[in-house]
Amino acid sequence: MSAPQFLVHSPKDNVGVVVVEGLKAGTGMLGVITESDETIRLKAKQDIPIGHKVALKALKKGDTVIKYGEDIGKMVADVGVGEHVHVQNLKTKRW
Repeated sequence: MSAPQFLVHSPKDNVGVVVVEGLKAGTGMLGVITESDETIRLKAKQDIPIGHKVALKALKKGDTVIKYGEDIGKMVADVGVGEHVHVQNLKTKRW
């Protein structure tokens, strides 16, 4: 298997984390779900920096974001599969 471009911690997650530098829009990406060792393939729709999240499914404004199998916040804007999820469209529910 090739080295993955993103990792997903739990099968419940709806975002993964990019683990390579310089990921460009249009790149076909291999992802690994670490809990189950399953693989996923997506196409990056935007440039996504290392350590940032990628949407595994379409997420709408108000949707809960799941990472590590846990609620990490809510979407404040819509994103499509393969798009960048970060502070511009995801906010914590604490504030």
